[in-house]
Formats: sequence, structure tokens, C-alpha cells
Amino acid sequence: MNRREVERILRKVPREKAFYFFTSIGNYTGESAASLGEFVEKLKTVNSKSLEFHLHRGDFEKWVADTLEDKELAEEIGVLRRVPSLMGENLRRKLHFIVSRRHDQLKSLF
Repeated sequence: MNRREVERILRKVPREKAFYFFTSIGNYTGESAASLGEFVEKLKTVNSKSLEFHLHRGDFEKWVADTLEDKELAEEIGVLRRVPSLMGENLRRKLHFIVSRRHDQLKSLF
């Protein structure tokens, strides 16, 4: 992976491309993330029902793949989606671990 690819994944995206956390259709939590770094931080505190809602819809994968352009991380998140019993704080821990590990890995390439 070259420096440009890493910078693209780690960049801050415009607000209209940020990830907005909902607990269900139409129920916005008031939280959003406009970069991978912000996403890592929000995963620690956002309502776990929001994490369940977005994970099982494939929203995290889609945003990471299409907006941040990190196919590798999107695939890792997709693995979690295939574990239907993964919920609540257990989901938060696993999702945060995967995303923060990738964030740290990319930051270390600088």
C-alpha cells in the first residue's frame, strides 16, 4: 500500500459523506464520523443498538469500502456481520478492536 492510498483512507471526508449513526430508520443518534479516526472514537460511545442496526444492514462495510476506500477493513467488518449472535458490548469490543487495529496499522505507515 502506498502513501497516497493510506492518506486517502485516513483523510477527513466532507460532512455530507460522513457516517451518521442511527438506532433505526429515522432515529438519528446525533453522532457522526467524518474520518477513520473519528469512527474509531465513536465506536467506543455510540449506542450499541446503533452498532447492531448498522452492522447487520452492511452500512459500516459500505461506508468503509465506498467512502473511505478501504476494501480490506470492509471485508474484516463483513466477517462480524456473519455472526448473528454478536450484539451489545460484545459487538462493540470486537468492532472497535478491528477498526482501531486497522487505524493504528495505517498510521504506522507514515
